Amino acid sequence: MTKNSESVPNSSHARPLEPHEPIVGPIGLIAGSGRFPIIFAENVRRMGYAVSAIAHIGETDEALAHYVDRIHWIRIGQFTKALNALKGDGVSQAVMLGGIKKTHVFTTVRPDLRAIMLFRRLKNWKDDGILRAVADELEREGIRIRESTFGLHSILVDEGVLTKRTPSSKEWQDIEFGWEIAGEIGRLDIGQCVVIKERVVVAVEAAEGTDEAIRRGGSLARSGAVVVKRCKPHQDLRFDLPAIGPQTIDTMRAVQATVLAVEAGRTVMIDRQDLLQRANDARIAIVGVATPTPDAGRSSSHVT
Repeated sequence: MTKNSESVPNSSHARPLEPHEPIVGPIGLIAGSGRFPIIFAENVRRMGYAVSAIAHIGETDEALAHYVDRIHWIRIGQFTKALNALKGDGVSQAVMLGGIKKTHVFTTVRPDLRAIMLFRRLKNWKDDGILRAVADELEREGIRIRESTFGLHSILVDEGVLTKRTPSSKEWQDIEFGWEIAGEIGRLDIGQCVVIKERVVVAVEAAEGTDEAIRRGGSLARSGAVVVKRCKPHQDLRFDLPAIGPQTIDTMRAVQATVLAVEAGRTVMIDRQDLLQRANDARIAIVGVATPTPDAGRSSSHVT
């Protein structure tokens, strides 16, 4: 596989992009790390769309090249190169999927002049602020950013208990407590995940990511930790959608965590069958929590 472009047929920021607005030409994929970008590319090509990808050296899986029609490799911060590549491919709509490690932003970023000017306008380096600034800059150039759920609806987490084991009453209390705490750290744009033991916060996700937060919290809890991961209260669904996969379960099993609660309809489940099998084998309960309603109760997996 070579990190070069291969051809794809070509075929305003004034208003929000409608979910069912038609796509003209290829759809752009601004890809970070993980399986997200590959799953997206597979799904939307089955829907009949061509895919033009911007991939980040050292972050994006090189296998993505086999799932898209055209791929352009850039370093973090090469905004102008990415913009010109998308425009050259005739892209008018794009999605942003996959992560960029925060630690890499401080060590491997190579900003061009356009990126430097963009970064200087930021009030801080919070996740949402950076991603929104990039998205808004692309939209000013005529490339509309779609919600990151586009093409991924079939792998969003369902509401309810998804495993053979159901949380105990004490674990439900930890889910409810953790849900509120996760909402607060999300509101502050710190992270999406907290680890709880007997209504005590033992870990909060920050720059290290979910798996490291689970390891840290699980080691402090010793056993029986409850992991809660949810969207930020005012989540911009164009980016940073929560995701879980088999690796999440392996990490939990290693520290004897017992429950994973995530937001139904707004969390992506990667390799669902494998993930659920591993969870059942480890007797880990997984719950898809619905958006709260005033009269909701535990039996319907709402958090009040």
